[in-house]
Amino acid sequence: MNDALQPYVTAIDHVGIAVADLDAAIASYRDNFGLEATHIEVNEEQGVREAMLHPRGDETGTAVQLLAPLTPDSTIGKFLDTKGPGLQQLAYRVADIEKTSAALRANGVRLLYPEPKRGTAGSRVNFVHPKDAGGVLVELVEPAQA
Repeated sequence: MNDALQPYVTAIDHVGIAVADLDAAIASYRDNFGLEATHIEVNEEQGVREAMLHPRGDETGTAVQLLAPLTPDSTIGKFLDTKGPGLQQLAYRVADIEKTSAALRANGVRLLYPEPKRGTAGSRVNFVHPKDAGGVLVELVEPAQA
């Protein structure tokens, strides 16, 4: 058994969902599932306006991340154009993104970026190529230090 990530993955951080209209999606998740937007931001580097949603009173558990494109040619814009709205990624919270990335690369797993990029709320992120993760886009998230 290959335990490359065992020392590094600490939780499922969030599930990312591509949406065309962020405000309408936030309202739908609030009205239908009781989830609250606990963080909203624009990430120019990733080309998205995004929101993290949690059950009321639980801002530390697994989140639903809604991702709306800033432009049609952004990654999320292209995703919506080809696949429509829906599940876009699964994110694992990791303790150390550099060590996690090195362990994955040592196992022949391809990452999308040579170095981590800025993610939500100052986190550091990278992505595992879907072809190396059973067809799933896997995000690695090292939360910002408090």
